Amino acid sequence: MTTRVPQERRRRRPTRSGVVLSEALIVETALRLIGEHGQEALSVRRLGAALDCDPSALYRYFRNTDDLLLAIADRIIGDAMEGFAPGPDWVAALREMALRVRAGYLAHPRAATMASYRVTRRANEIRAVDTGVGLLLSAGFEPVRALRLYLAFIDTVLGHAAMDAAALALPAQQRESDREAWTEVYRSVSPETYPALTAVHDELHAMGDSSFEDAVELLLAALAARAPAPGPRTAGPSGP
Repeated sequence: MTTRVPQERRRRRPTRSGVVLSEALIVETALRLIGEHGQEALSVRRLGAALDCDPSALYRYFRNTDDLLLAIADRIIGDAMEGFAPGPDWVAALREMALRVRAGYLAHPRAATMASYRVTRRANEIRAVDTGVGLLLSAGFEPVRALRLYLAFIDTVLGHAAMDAAALALPAQQRESDREAWTEVYRSVSPETYPALTAVHDELHAMGDSSFEDAVELLLAALAARAPAPGPRTAGPSGP
């Protein structure tokens, strides 16, 4: 759904306990509940109980739980991009942007796995996209090329960040079991059947680590190599 709740329907009203409802409070509470209980916590009934208000009051701020999920996704982006001020080096700025996105996802891993593939249609995402596209324009890429390359960049960043968040959201025992599998299972395979795995036998523990930074560096190197103007940018994008 692309439309927002009309302003007149979002009057700030206190809950039964006297707390004044707001979009920010609802999103903050939803993030906490998802972090504690997972995806099933995103319901008006649970939110109403946590906020000590009638669940129907939430519809003054969000049309449905999907509308709320988009606001949650935008909040994660906003937190990640807060204070981001790109410097003269567009490659370094994109690197920082990528690291910020991952940090934002890892701060809310359960919510990130629900929202990483959504389009929020809200201010934080719009500013982030404007910033990223602007960095590539400043590198000299033509508009269509800048847009497509930004899409490749951000999809790579979001995909890897979402995988890291999903892994972090697993119960600790499952996370550790998956890590141990690389050294306990894959190191014991037949050398005749799996010669490549045997050749990297002593390094298989690295497969349990995140590939996020390596993937970002590969992509940034490719972008820098193709940039018409690889030096410092001359016209910065709008900040978040």
